[in-house]
Amino acid sequence: MSNKLNHSMSLAKPDALDISNKQKIALAIGVIGLFILALALFNTNFPNKGLFLTLALGCISLGIIVYARGAYLHKLEGIKNDGVWFKSISSRGVWGWIVGVILTTFYIVLYFFPKYLGLGTDGAENTGLIALFDPLSKLLSGRPASQWFVYGTLYTVAILAFGYKFILKYRHNRYQQVRTVSVMFFQLGFAFLIPEFMYVMNNDLPYYDLKSMWPLNYYIFDEWSVNGFLSNGNIGLALILFGIISIFVISPILTYKYGKRWYCSWVCGCGGLAETAGDSFRQLSSKKMSAWKIERWLIHTVLVFSVVMTTAMIYTYLGYDSNDFWLTRGVFISLVIGFLTLLFTAVLYFKGKEFGKDVKYGAIGFFATIILLLILHFSGTTEHVFFIKAGTLRSIYGIYIGSIFSGVIGTGFYPILGNRSWCRFGCPMAAILGFQQRLFSKFRITTNGGQCISCGNCSNSCEMGIDVRAYAQKGENIVRSSCVGCGICSAVCPRGVLKLENDTMKGRINPTEILLGNDVDLMDYVNKK
Repeated sequence: MSNKLNHSMSLAKPDALDISNKQKIALAIGVIGLFILALALFNTNFPNKGLFLTLALGCISLGIIVYARGAYLHKLEGIKNDGVWFKSISSRGVWGWIVGVILTTFYIVLYFFPKYLGLGTDGAENTGLIALFDPLSKLLSGRPASQWFVYGTLYTVAILAFGYKFILKYRHNRYQQVRTVSVMFFQLGFAFLIPEFMYVMNNDLPYYDLKSMWPLNYYIFDEWSVNGFLSNGNIGLALILFGIISIFVISPILTYKYGKRWYCSWVCGCGGLAETAGDSFRQLSSKKMSAWKIERWLIHTVLVFSVVMTTAMIYTYLGYDSNDFWLTRGVFISLVIGFLTLLFTAVLYFKGKEFGKDVKYGAIGFFATIILLLILHFSGTTEHVFFIKAGTLRSIYGIYIGSIFSGVIGTGFYPILGNRSWCRFGCPMAAILGFQQRLFSKFRITTNGGQCISCGNCSNSCEMGIDVRAYAQKGENIVRSSCVGCGICSAVCPRGVLKLENDTMKGRINPTEILLGNDVDLMDYVNKK
């Protein structure tokens, strides 16, 4: 019997559960796989790289799978909190910080110092870790590996292996199982395999992840990318048109029907990694009001930055002479400003009363964007935009948003800020989809306040920092721009209080007059429901 003093007043055992011998063996197997990758990183010359790569990835995957089976298969189906706030790795403890530092360091090296991973330059062969992945890359596309192929492979393995763990953990909930299979499928097929096969069929085509839309796919409208597509005839033109249609047609329609969850929780690779590999850290997302205020300002600031930077990138390779091409710089800026003005006016007219004082903040973002675009146009020359060299400007967006925010901070800080810090604070795609979801989506999470026992499971598990319990206690529908519709709040509710629904727009944002004691017609309110 343990002599450890337990100062908790909880009737339940608060200590983290000990791991079984089977799980210890699984950890050892996984460490062997990581050790092989570490040896490759330090330029170990393996006699058969294909064999050792298979062994490394196989051990890592097997370790995760065996560990997950040991953790969940012998337990009854249902809610699995399992003392997450008492485990070092999932409560910002020592192990959490160690993992965070390792992940952050890896991303910094991956994005900015790939030579330390062994990337060959100027025709030189790969060495180190990247060379270990050469056999797989040559098998799929016939070319040596790059740091992005290494990253894509590890990314895919993580989603597949931890996706299996996620399915076991939430095997009592069919929605979670189907959703997880979906992100596994899209990552393996659309993000990993199809781009490699496209290169085999036509190696002149730029890399294109079919499920990654602007502004996540920020490079699709860059000059080298557009030229690459247009120089490949109909297929290249079709891919550009598909990208544009995805932004202006496919995305709004699907968001109207299902909310932003169709993308953020079912398709997106960033969301897929957050939901699977990052599931152990979802409770770390701050529910403070200050965090929510920072979220609103930061994510929409990034969206403004994305719109301006994308416009500036396209602007840099357009001309002034309409005899060369009708889409001149002046026409392009006019079209962008006209579209944004039309959008803002429509929102103000149809949804202004519903948004209340938030219209003021929307106006700030709108006018800031317009002013920046006008400065862009009247200060731009053939060589400079915003008084910055055009070539330098085109790399700014990729470095600060595509690299530092989404990679280094977004994933490296999983054990510190939670698994959706990028989605919550920085993803411009999440901002656009959230805007559409708040405006005209049929999606909402309904609540039954009479059944809520205020256990807090829902708020604790919300990766987007929403205080779900506050809505549930009032019986108020959850209609939030930030909600990605993952459904975990519903999956961990012991009373069935929360339900994900797609219904009519009428009554979607339900008031709380009755609970607040206001004089209302109760039957009229019920009939409107």
